[in-house]
Amino acid sequence: MTIHQNLIAGEWTGTNVTENINPSDTNEVVGLYASANAQDVTDAIAAAKAAFPAWSRSGILERHTILKKAGDEILARKDELGALLAREEGKTLPEAIGETIRAAQIFEFFAGEALRLAGEVLPSVRPNIGVEITREPLGVIGVITPWNFPIAIPAWKIAPALCYGNTIVFKPADLVPGCSWAIVDILNRAGLPKGVLNLVMGKGSVVGQAMLDSPVLSGITFTGSVGTGKRVALSSVEHGRKYQLEMGGKNPMVVLDDADLTVAVEAAANSAFFSTGQRCTASSRLIVTEGIHDRFVAALTEKLKTLNVDNAMKSGTHIGPVVDAKQLKTDTDYIEIGRQEGAKLAFGGELVSRDTPGFYLQPTLFTEATNQMRISREEIFGPVASVIRVKDYEEALATANDTPFGLSSGIATTSLKHATHFKRNAEAGMVMVNLPTAGVDFHVPFGGRKGSSFGPREQGRYAAEFFTTVKTAYTLA
Repeated sequence: MTIHQNLIAGEWTGTNVTENINPSDTNEVVGLYASANAQDVTDAIAAAKAAFPAWSRSGILERHTILKKAGDEILARKDELGALLAREEGKTLPEAIGETIRAAQIFEFFAGEALRLAGEVLPSVRPNIGVEITREPLGVIGVITPWNFPIAIPAWKIAPALCYGNTIVFKPADLVPGCSWAIVDILNRAGLPKGVLNLVMGKGSVVGQAMLDSPVLSGITFTGSVGTGKRVALSSVEHGRKYQLEMGGKNPMVVLDDADLTVAVEAAANSAFFSTGQRCTASSRLIVTEGIHDRFVAALTEKLKTLNVDNAMKSGTHIGPVVDAKQLKTDTDYIEIGRQEGAKLAFGGELVSRDTPGFYLQPTLFTEATNQMRISREEIFGPVASVIRVKDYEEALATANDTPFGLSSGIATTSLKHATHFKRNAEAGMVMVNLPTAGVDFHVPFGGRKGSSFGPREQGRYAAEFFTTVKTAYTLA
């Protein structure tokens, strides 16, 4: 089997490999991928630093052309790359192809942004002086991505970093190196100069730690757990570098008495259980007013009975496997915690067997939960949701905001008054009305507040806030 190597200073390197295992069929090895060591990281950072002066001053047409080529190839190979994604991460094939298309769209967007780089020319308050405000590349960027969106999240970090003239050291999650390797290979063949993009796959304890310890990196953009995010922050403060964090969520979906029941159930089922609940924007708290509570629970339970849990590559699968044994144990531990806390298990909660050995878990719905239970406070990151009964809109809003997180917040209602008030008063970076809490556009900002995010927003034109630094220049006429 071919060894997929790391890319350092334009050269493919590495013979120490790990197996990429299919969570839908643990007998299948998706591929062999190199594992970097600390010296590899040092070499990659040095290569990125050496490449920065030339790349940061490269022409906008060169950047545009490379990014567009990458986007075009990803789109042309969407079925192949989508299948790779489904096999290594466990998303259903339609979800995986959709994520691949989104990655292509992100590259296309930033290919266009490369041609729209702009600044400002202003008059000074002093006579005969001109003022120019420009954005310049930040420098060498460390990119650290999670396993749950193995092609989209690397795309939305790498594309803007390159667009604005930065060089990169990229560490993908060691669980899902396949899609990340493919993106780097595509960009390398699209014409990136040596050292501009370096790939260092491997364990976070080795590769990630070496990146955190480096004083050379000008910035780190990180998506992952709260605990690791705090370590990124502490190390970045120590080294005086810019950092951007996207971390956890405990996202609420409010369902009011006046909601369209079908819309509410579809939004809740999608939010909580699709992509196996392994999305930072997934809604694991379903906050339902008492007038519609019983009908909503009954309808959602019936909906869950129709969802097929099976191999991600099979036609007709709605929910694929959990990503690995460790995450599956976390999910089942929280299901037991929910039982012990007194929540009522209304549906699911059991492991299931299929034709191939994998990490299959029924979608799990608790009712009679409170917002103080651990299953309502802590991020589970699996197909587990709890219904919290509330009296009215005011209690629903207060409950929705009563969380240390603030990524996405949703409401199902036909009331313009309540929808408008919720959009203004939900303590989250993104608000959805009659839509799932998960599912966002590629051309607008993504991010949260409180314990979910730190630093500038990702995606869209707001990406420039992190990947550039502002310069103000004065000229005497």
